[in-house]
Formats: sequence, C-alpha cells, structure tokens
Amino acid sequence: MASRNWRNIRYLQTGTDRQQMAYAAMQQAQVMTHLAAYQPALAGTIPLNIEVPGSDLDILCYAPDLAAFAADVRYYFGHISGFTAADKVIKGQPSHIARFTAYSFDFELFAQSIPVEQQHAYIHMLIEARLLALFPEAKEHIRALKRDGLKTEPAFGHYFGIAGDPYAALLDLAQLDDEALLRRFAR
Repeated sequence: MASRNWRNIRYLQTGTDRQQMAYAAMQQAQVMTHLAAYQPALAGTIPLNIEVPGSDLDILCYAPDLAAFAADVRYYFGHISGFTAADKVIKGQPSHIARFTAYSFDFELFAQSIPVEQQHAYIHMLIEARLLALFPEAKEHIRALKRDGLKTEPAFGHYFGIAGDPYAALLDLAQLDDEALLRRFAR
C-alpha cells in the first residue's frame, strides 16, 4: 500500500470540499508557517476524511521547550477568537494545548517534547489510515459511530471489535503489517 506523506498538507488541496476548506483555513491562519520550527503535522479526522460536524484541525508539534512553544503560540494566535492555552500531563508526558477558532474551523495545537512521529495521536492516525485503506467499507460506519457521539479511537475499536482500551490497542496494531491486519480483521 502506497503511503501518503502526511507531513505535507498539500494533499488537502485536491481532497474533499471540507479538506480543501481546511487547507485554505490553515493557509490563511499561517499556522504551519508560524509553527514551522516545531515540525507541525495535521492529524485527526479531517486528513482521514472521517470528520463530522464540529471536527477540529489537530496540529501536532514537537517542542523540546514547551515554554518557548507556549510563548510562540500566544504571540501568533493569542489574539484570535476563543484562544485558550494550558499545560497538561497526558499519559505522563508534559504537553501544551492551545485552542482557537479561525476561518470557520476550530484549531487545536498540541505539543510535546516527543517528535511528532512518536506521538500517540500521529501513530493513531497512521494505523487508522491503514485500516481504512484495507477496509474501505469501514469509513461510513466509523463516521456514523462518530456522529452518534463516539470519539475516533473508540469508533474504530467498536467497528473492528477491538477489546479493551482502543487507544492502547491501536498503538499495538500499528506494529502489525498489512497482511496481519487483513488476517485479524477479515470478515
């Protein structure tokens, strides 16, 4: 299966209407430019085309110095409608999360001192993309589960019959090759 370069958001330009709108909003907000030093990557449901109304733009960042990241985020985006920012510890990892609304999208900027490719949200997106590519019929079912109120990872867990914590299970599934995934989830 050919892999998309998720780090380059230009694929959004030729995607669905919502993806094209997301690309335009990100360009107008200059979010990738302003955060370039933090190696930003768009993650979540919009890149996977499984978003529902209210889905936000999740921008993951690598910030060895969270205080510097927080200061930069406040400088570039602190004046924007609904801006909030907080430091949190997520699964033992210090994190900084900022949110704001611009150009008809809610943005969430998420930073940890872990490279983006090693952050759980990024790994989740990669395995979710692989599962959707291997089982394209899952897309509409997962979107329906999300419309019914499930978060993304629990929706994948429900659809694929994954027992236990879907967040941890998806991290485990990411270690499997496509053949193993096909064997595991063949219906």
